[in-house]
Amino acid sequence: MKLYFAGPLFTTPERIWNAEVTAALRAAGHEVFLPQEQEPGKNRAGIFATDVGGIDWADGLVAIMDGPDPDSGTCWEVGYAFGLKKWIVLVRTDIRARMGSDGNYNAMLMEAATIRIDMPAASTVEVIAKILGALARLGTGSA
Repeated sequence: MKLYFAGPLFTTPERIWNAEVTAALRAAGHEVFLPQEQEPGKNRAGIFATDVGGIDWADGLVAIMDGPDPDSGTCWEVGYAFGLKKWIVLVRTDIRARMGSDGNYNAMLMEAATIRIDMPAASTVEVIAKILGALARLGTGSA
């Protein structure tokens, strides 16, 4: 599958995690558009055009929904992909669900999802396995 990996990329830990998950998806045979690999040196207009092109190219999105409020750019990417009728896998590992919050976030995002993966405090290995399982279900049409 051709995947667009949407998520925050503003801190070193975010970029490292994105790269680790992307490497595992690629090792499983998927083609992955990772914005942080495509954007260096581009201005705002260049980033926008590049990322829109990546979403247009992809079969669907894997989008990271961590944080008290998911990243605004990621939210826009989810909305754009939804408008194009692409499948969307939302991934949330945020531990706040374990700390009294119900783990929910914006209803528009939750309802746009083809598949939601909610794994508070899961390891990277566990998250990758769950994403690969979701992609396999999408590939067989049993999502």
